[in-house]
Amino acid sequence: MLGRRDLARGLVSVALAGASGAAVAQGASWPDHPPRWVVGYPPGGPSDTFARLIASFMGPRLGFNMVVENRPGGGAVLASETVARSMPDGYTLLHTDNGNLVYNPALYGKLPYDPDRDLTGVGFIGRFPLFLVVRPDSPVKTLADYIAASKQRAPTYGSPAVASPHHLAMEMLKRRAGFEATHVPYRGGPAAMQDLMSGTVESVLIDCATGIPFLRDGKARGLVVLSEARSAQAPDVPTAAELGIADAVAFGWQAMHAPTGTPEAAIARLNTELNAAMAAPEMLARVAGLGIETAPWTPAQLNSFVATENTQWRPLIRELGIRLDS
Repeated sequence: MLGRRDLARGLVSVALAGASGAAVAQGASWPDHPPRWVVGYPPGGPSDTFARLIASFMGPRLGFNMVVENRPGGGAVLASETVARSMPDGYTLLHTDNGNLVYNPALYGKLPYDPDRDLTGVGFIGRFPLFLVVRPDSPVKTLADYIAASKQRAPTYGSPAVASPHHLAMEMLKRRAGFEATHVPYRGGPAAMQDLMSGTVESVLIDCATGIPFLRDGKARGLVVLSEARSAQAPDVPTAAELGIADAVAFGWQAMHAPTGTPEAAIARLNTELNAAMAAPEMLARVAGLGIETAPWTPAQLNSFVATENTQWRPLIRELGIRLDS
């Protein structure tokens, strides 16, 4: 099982990934028609955008255009069930993240799929560092200032949604650092950041893909990043560990999974082509510019990572009493 130190070591340049493709057993006849990649969120969102971008790189290498199919609904439950119940032949794949793979079993009393039993890892897309940010004109200059102010009055903090990685990461940080803050959920990170700019909310726990442009342009001030090391795109923002807060590490992340029982040859081929897509210079430039961290994990490494995530986040969700089916 991967620990955080293993995870940090694993986040190396994916430029090495493309060189390993020829060594992977691919199977003589797979694929013989286009694979379908199911995304549990609407078109135009971050998950859909990355799936379509990656699919555009993978398609030519597979010999068939990958079909990205949006099936939004209920925390990606519909999409997850669709893939979990599909034929395990490598042609139906699921875009996965913290929510549908790790959080949902704790958020819903009953699911029509079991991610631990019904799905298996194909490849890792990347993880998205999370930042606690305030407006640049805020009197709060540091996380210490934020915590001190919270002793007088709990500040408000926005996140993209209830039970999002951002929401849960802030609740974890509150426990680790010993302060209070009041959650204000939004419909997506951009909406939360707009309200931060207008002064409606005092702070936001935001991911790098949405937050880095604000930090880079001086439109927000980062108080802490919840990762093992500082972000290359926001090097002035300290980590929680640097500020004396232990074990405060959290990310949003995305991956690709397949139904359990999918032939190993198909999974190996998909893993090779996904890693090669993430290693393409255009892709590397795009993800690096947004502060996204990626690594050419094997399916086994991805499955081990998810198992570790389960042990951390499911107990916290149950402790907080968050439910999405009540």
